[in-house]
Amino acid sequence: MAHLNRRAKALTAVLATAALFITACGSSNDTSDAAGGAVGATGGDGAGTIISGVAYATTNYHPSSTSSALAMGTNWHVVEGLYEQDLSDYSVYKALAAEDEPTEISDTEYEISIREGAKFSDGSDVTSADVVSSFDRAMAEGNIYAAMVDFIDTVEAKDDTTVTLKLQYPFELLKERLSVVKIVPESASDDELTSMPIGSGPYKYESITDAQVVAVPNENYNGEKEATNGKLVWDVLVDDTARTNAGQSGAADIIENVSADNASLLEGAGMTVEEKDGFNLPFLLFNTEKEPFNDERVRQAFHRAINKQQLVDNNMSGKAVEATSFLPESHPNYSEAETDLSYDPEAAQALLEEAGAEDISVTLLTTDHTWIEQLSPQIKNDLEAVGITVNIQSQASASLYSDYLDVEDPSFDVALAPGDPSVFGQDPALLMNWWYGDNVWTQQRSFWQESDQEAFDELQNVITEGVKKPSAEAQENWDTAQNIIAENAVIYPLFHRTLLTAYNPEKIEGFKAISTTGLQLLDATSNE
Repeated sequence: MAHLNRRAKALTAVLATAALFITACGSSNDTSDAAGGAVGATGGDGAGTIISGVAYATTNYHPSSTSSALAMGTNWHVVEGLYEQDLSDYSVYKALAAEDEPTEISDTEYEISIREGAKFSDGSDVTSADVVSSFDRAMAEGNIYAAMVDFIDTVEAKDDTTVTLKLQYPFELLKERLSVVKIVPESASDDELTSMPIGSGPYKYESITDAQVVAVPNENYNGEKEATNGKLVWDVLVDDTARTNAGQSGAADIIENVSADNASLLEGAGMTVEEKDGFNLPFLLFNTEKEPFNDERVRQAFHRAINKQQLVDNNMSGKAVEATSFLPESHPNYSEAETDLSYDPEAAQALLEEAGAEDISVTLLTTDHTWIEQLSPQIKNDLEAVGITVNIQSQASASLYSDYLDVEDPSFDVALAPGDPSVFGQDPALLMNWWYGDNVWTQQRSFWQESDQEAFDELQNVITEGVKKPSAEAQENWDTAQNIIAENAVIYPLFHRTLLTAYNPEKIEGFKAISTTGLQLLDATSNE
């Protein structure tokens, strides 16, 4: 096949960073397969300590490449970008940058100065060389971050404390996207950054183990988000019951990713449970290189056959919203897609008949996340009700990708897995390009770029035009993009989850729940 050389090149990059590509999507054992440790083993009960029970685990904390839910969440407190986002509302504020706005030289050239006196936690000055090297790391071929900052042409040092950014084209979401790249010392090795990064944020890492992460104040920090606690402790408690027990017993002050069934137990123990509608979703991924999944009518039929509201009611205890577009209804750029993918078995059968695929048999691969596995029996029943024979094959998350998707010649049919790139921000171009950009998802997993080049190019053109426009003028582009994605349904959500977070209001002040994975504690303070 003509695309094999291209695929081999993509696969080389994929294998080098496979775990990184999939973790933010909740599809690696980085986020689901580790055992929790002893709650509060280091944090203790001393004043000024916040102990969090977190739902994910990882061994990669590299700020220039990780997409782990745990590492992203802890790194927010330790490393800084030039600009950062308050994930409770996605507002952008200056972090390492000295000014609220980059200095515009032209619509494709900007200068940014570093905060005066900024130092890393080891006492060394933050220089423009550190900024340049951090962008070089993030923009390296094969890095997941590269696609998120591919609008940048070059980052160069103007002097010791100022960098010049030259863009490929005008980009209206510059500050939001610059927050993706965290600034780390040029001298730090990749091994050092992976195991325990050094940053310029209000906290610094004291210890990192498989069971627990501990951070303490960075005495060299001089920014606007000063540490308000003597210690932050993240106890790794992957199991839902373990986290619930920690909250009930008072061993943890904040509980991440509360299951809807356990919310009342935590409320009964005096904790406040906050709900935030978000982007987090289960998606169906089709191998569009394989018949009949190269036909959008077949892909649409799968979605029309599945009773998504029943999944929400029965499996998510109502804490999710059926997808009516790629973006959730809570997103400011949401618009209902023109292609109707709601539950209608008769419509599903008609689409299959029209596509000549009435009698097909498929293997549905799923990750082993508990909530994903629990969706698969109803999905199987719904699909078989319209004549699709389904064999469910559950895999450990990492194995699903390394053994079935990210291989030389994938032969899978359909995969069901979770994902949430909104940990990097919520600008629509970022979210869409995570799965639909010119990256591993199209080159090595869905093959949509090869099976329907025209539709792929149309979507990319619409997105690129959108990021060049002021936000008030770009909505037409986001509407069109959502319609293209729904019509093709190559990688498409079943529903968007509501994220539940619990905290102890008697001990914690200023805590803000967020709608994505991780816990944001920069404004939270322990009053004990």
